[in-house]
Amino acid sequence: MGEQIFNFVNKYISTLSWHRLSVRWEDIVEILIISFLVYHIMTWIKNTKAWVLMKGILIISVFIFFALIFQMNTILWIVENVISIAVIGLVVILQPELRRALEEIGRKNFISNIFPFEKTVFERFSDKTVNDIVKASFEMGKVKTGALMVIEQQVTLSDYERTGIEVDGIVSSQLLINIFEHNTPLHDGAVIIRGNRIVSATCYLPLSDNLGISKDLGTRHRAGIGISEVTDALTIIVSEETGQVSVTYEGKLYRNLDSNALKEKLQIVQNKEIEEKKHRLWKGRARDEK
Repeated sequence: MGEQIFNFVNKYISTLSWHRLSVRWEDIVEILIISFLVYHIMTWIKNTKAWVLMKGILIISVFIFFALIFQMNTILWIVENVISIAVIGLVVILQPELRRALEEIGRKNFISNIFPFEKTVFERFSDKTVNDIVKASFEMGKVKTGALMVIEQQVTLSDYERTGIEVDGIVSSQLLINIFEHNTPLHDGAVIIRGNRIVSATCYLPLSDNLGISKDLGTRHRAGIGISEVTDALTIIVSEETGQVSVTYEGKLYRNLDSNALKEKLQIVQNKEIEEKKHRLWKGRARDEK
């Protein structure tokens, strides 16, 4: 079998006419596109549980290769009959990661990145809303009242909004503090904020299955990270155990913020600051303290 593989490779190489090869501009573009796709696929695999599966697939591939060389017909027969089922199984297992990857591609605005046209910027919420959210967060942090506030951006949160109770009230520090007060009907779950209004309370959010999250973090933090992984929302978390204020954005957790840092994060999604400042502020490393 090894000799057959060698003869096949040798025959393939001998059929190439190297003197006829010519590089066109289409070939260069094709190489760049393939390189871009391979790089992002490998990055995606490395940052998900697909990396562990990939290592297992490589080990199995080595055994199949040896079975091919030594003509282990029974193993090869099993592989031929199982391969189609295995591919479907991989798609089912990696369904959350594949969905997340496609959503990330959908959120990217490639055209505007290539052609930065001048466009009108609309403010999502007012400075008063920013100040009230900051005030409420740290007032609740002082008395260790747990809170979870999700601020909607471009991706609608209607599906999660329907899991809660409609509020439809103007954002104010007093209303937010009252919602999350212990032993009140609306304190459990998340609040969804759209513009200058609190649209819903006691909402259920998807929990993150990221294995790299600190074991010290509870359900509230995992829910905040989870919603930021599947949408472009910014989430503010007030810890019931420590009173610390944290923010999740684009799947990253920023812990133990002070009032100025929280205000800066809110001003970014307020859609009021210039783009350069936006990228500079979010460039900081997310902290997952022990």
